[in-house]
Amino acid sequence: MTPVFALATSLLWGLADFGGGLLTRRMPALTVVLVSQLLAVATLGTVVLATGGWSELGPQLWYAVAAGVVGPAAMLAFYCALALGPMGVVAPLGALGGVLVPIGVGLVLGERPGFLQVAGIAVAVAGVVLASGPGGGSVGRESLLLTLGAAAGFGTVMVLIAEASHNLTGLFLALFVQRLCNVLVGGGALFVSARRGAAVLPEGGLAEVRAALPALAFVGLADVAANGTYSLAAHHGPVTVAAVLASLYPVVTALTARGVLDEKLRTVQASGAGLALVGTVLLASG
Repeated sequence: MTPVFALATSLLWGLADFGGGLLTRRMPALTVVLVSQLLAVATLGTVVLATGGWSELGPQLWYAVAAGVVGPAAMLAFYCALALGPMGVVAPLGALGGVLVPIGVGLVLGERPGFLQVAGIAVAVAGVVLASGPGGGSVGRESLLLTLGAAAGFGTVMVLIAEASHNLTGLFLALFVQRLCNVLVGGGALFVSARRGAAVLPEGGLAEVRAALPALAFVGLADVAANGTYSLAAHHGPVTVAAVLASLYPVVTALTARGVLDEKLRTVQASGAGLALVGTVLLASG
């Protein structure tokens, strides 16, 4: 069942990224993050109650709190990057952090990468360079920097969440605490933005947000479900297999953008995005 659960993770994460990026093109990114995560909190709270997750309370949850502070910033940067640049480039680059940051932490702790990981790092860096495109390309410096910042944030969150739980029930509680902190941090940021005069609602106001609630709910719930299916994949078989197959979610985002938005990429950019994805798979396989 590991391949089934892991591929389901790729599908859910890929569609969630596409939906979040698409929504950010017509409403403030911070609003998309806050509302989608608020809906995710409600769902995870129900799951925690149903599974008895409160029994896993302990000091390790401070890692989940830290993840909840880093997560909104990473997600906000990622959605802004998806809105500014081609999803087929942004999504694969954003996926790199989920592997690069844990490897970096491992190096600090004394681990040494294998041949596949070294090859993956080299391929991934080449992908970043190519995906940025030639001068005057459609992927601007701002979009690229936002993507790389989001990637680093996503990887940090993965490391923190791994330390925040030791079993499946604990994972649900850790994810709930993380999402709750996401909402608190995102709500505070939204309040500050409003005080500074920045737009916190789309042009259509609350009516447009209400109309978009099904899509916002899908983004938040797909992300939660993806975390669940990944946990099932890792518990039912080799983590390496689960990680490799789950890391293919940028392909879903890119193909969805191609099919729905008819998004076209330059050859060099498509090659860079492909190399970034290959590098991600190599890193996860190492």
